[in-house]
Amino acid sequence: MSNLPTVLITGASSGIGATYADRFARRGHDLVLVARDAAKMNALADRLRAEADVKIEVVKADLTENTDLARIEARVAEDAAIGILINNAGAASEGGFTDQTPEQTGELIALNVTSLARLTSAIAPRFVRQGSGSIINIGSVVGLAPEFGMSVYGATKAFVLYLSQALQGELGPKGVYIQAVLPAATRTDIWKKSGRDADQIPGLMEVDDLVDAALVGFDRREAVTIPPLPDHAAFESYDNARRAMLPGFGNSQPGARYRALERA
Repeated sequence: MSNLPTVLITGASSGIGATYADRFARRGHDLVLVARDAAKMNALADRLRAEADVKIEVVKADLTENTDLARIEARVAEDAAIGILINNAGAASEGGFTDQTPEQTGELIALNVTSLARLTSAIAPRFVRQGSGSIINIGSVVGLAPEFGMSVYGATKAFVLYLSQALQGELGPKGVYIQAVLPAATRTDIWKKSGRDADQIPGLMEVDDLVDAALVGFDRREAVTIPPLPDHAAFESYDNARRAMLPGFGNSQPGARYRALERA
């Protein structure tokens, strides 16, 4: 059994989640894999047990179902061996906003936002008590770019970034590390599930490259890691511009542009 913290990964059956499982197993971490497809997870677990000689548990769960989600919440809250949570489970929707039904919108929010926030809420108090622990939240550059037009998906990923940054400010001083990882288009099953042909999407990053880059950011303890961004200073400039607005949010009067013009 490894002396390193166990890593619980949601959405671990394929793509980014499965690649994180591979990388952390090769670092010597035991794993708890969580997803709906038990067959894929079992095949992955068998391979990694043989290749990396670590302990791997497979947990079949649908995080949009309250009963399943509550079961995983209890696990991360109570299992002291779990020291790293990777909130990777997520989905995208096909078509524009008016092409999606209210039910589809609700399901997307339930997976991308609600399950991530609840699992984070379940594990954070234990991490704070022990003064250590890491949470990796998989967001997307779409959360920074409403111009991309993926309205609900982008909004869910904007939530992931905001929550991660806010928690890093709140929990970081208490020994808890939170990393937001913002991929751009990456070659995973999410495209097929949302009705798109990955081969027709330009500039796709391979999932191995994405996760390896994200882990460099993890090892450096970056708060926000954007693997496809050539110059991280561009994000720092963006973030500094945002911070520069903060003093203005405390004004008791509207900005001059909103005041009625004085009559001559």
